[in-house]
Amino acid sequence: MNDVFLPADPPSDPGAPVLSKKRSPTGWARGAPFALAGMLAGTLAALAAAPALADAPAEVEVLPGVVEAQLSPQYWIDRLPGAGRVVLDRAAIAEQNAALQRLDPSLHDIEQLPVTLEAEQVQAWIEKASPRPTRTLYDETGKEGSDRAIDKLVTAINLKGIPQTQVTRYGMVVRRADLRSFPTHLHVFSTPDDRDIDRFQESALFPGTPVAVVHESRDRRWLFVLSQTYAAWIEAGAVAFGDKAEIFAHARRQPFLVVTGAKVNTVFTPENAAASDVQLDMGVRLPLAQWPADQPLNGQHPAFGHVVDLPARNADGTLAFIPALVPRSADVATDYLPLTKEHLIRQAFKFLGERYGWGHRYNARDCSGFVSEIYRSMGVLLPRNTSDQSRSPALNRIALDESIGHDERLRLLRETEVGDLIYIPGHVMMVLGRIDGETWVIHDTSGMSLADGAGGLRRFHLNGVVVTPLLPMMSNATTATVDRITNIQRIRP
Repeated sequence: MNDVFLPADPPSDPGAPVLSKKRSPTGWARGAPFALAGMLAGTLAALAAAPALADAPAEVEVLPGVVEAQLSPQYWIDRLPGAGRVVLDRAAIAEQNAALQRLDPSLHDIEQLPVTLEAEQVQAWIEKASPRPTRTLYDETGKEGSDRAIDKLVTAINLKGIPQTQVTRYGMVVRRADLRSFPTHLHVFSTPDDRDIDRFQESALFPGTPVAVVHESRDRRWLFVLSQTYAAWIEAGAVAFGDKAEIFAHARRQPFLVVTGAKVNTVFTPENAAASDVQLDMGVRLPLAQWPADQPLNGQHPAFGHVVDLPARNADGTLAFIPALVPRSADVATDYLPLTKEHLIRQAFKFLGERYGWGHRYNARDCSGFVSEIYRSMGVLLPRNTSDQSRSPALNRIALDESIGHDERLRLLRETEVGDLIYIPGHVMMVLGRIDGETWVIHDTSGMSLADGAGGLRRFHLNGVVVTPLLPMMSNATTATVDRITNIQRIRP
């Protein structure tokens, strides 16, 4: 199941922002020269300037210690020497992705599945993803769930319907769709008053994602699928069945288009609903189609867009590839972005203020999905959940256990670089930079807490992608978030 940052996790002012050598966060120039005609003129000029400086309003904090200037990617890029230097080149990224596929147990190499699957293996996948709930859950009205309702969900997964042996089937996702613990749209929560953390919500898959289809629900409206990074239930209508070779050839085909914005949509067209207004999230890759430059596509001239081969589902559930237009104005690229610190910052800020969505709920994403999609736009593969990301053996990991003291943790933080991923139980944050030597992060979080100065905590309900200093954040009244860091992963040499 996807992880969530439920413990109090906070920001505050680790110190006044450092003014850059050119400008302060408020835009005031430091040391701007005056044209002096003599000492008297200089004195008069200084006296004239002083009231204006004294009267300048302090920049308003949006959170304790966070001012609006810091909500711009350029603020952080300007502070960073060598921001455009490549961290990992294409060959190094390909090598790391291959190592992740080979070494990380959370990933599925679905292309290498056997031609036939045994019932025991299929059942093991399903039981891992769909364990019978043992704690009390509540529905959207706050009503406690019943054993009878749970029995219906267990029946719906249809374990008795798994054949002893089956041919491995493949499909491709044709629209963004939720991955669920059980084949149901029922939303359930851990407390009667919670409406955000749906415990049956696992993740989401995006158009163009290959999957292995290994089972279907009792009502045949849901499919249990394995993608490279996750195994769960997806609506049957979001997947089209196709030939294995054709599916993986499509996923690798060049030239291709990569979504580099938070979200883009194909052009709306009344001529073909399957190609119209399809959402594509950051990092989605689709091959460019060969389309005559002077031939209209769905009633529109193609020169002002990118023509992609979009996966679609025929009426019988089989896979088709149809031409679709992505507008030239869309935030896309014809290759993965180079992995630079500047791109990491810019890509992260494209999500700033987006609503937090546990397991990609609310058509958004959560903390681990946030960092995954930033890196995916540069061609970098990461495990889906924070727990798997944090301990992946294929990444450049620093493990921190309880024996590591506060001072040593601070030293390790001082050595982090932009793009490094910092993990505490259930949450991940991306290093954004430093102010006065203290680490700042950007992360997708439900909330955080700060010390209130009276021995307690002040809780901030954030529910979105935010920028915060790390050191003031508290996990409880006596424990700093820094002291709960379990791992630091570095996507760099």
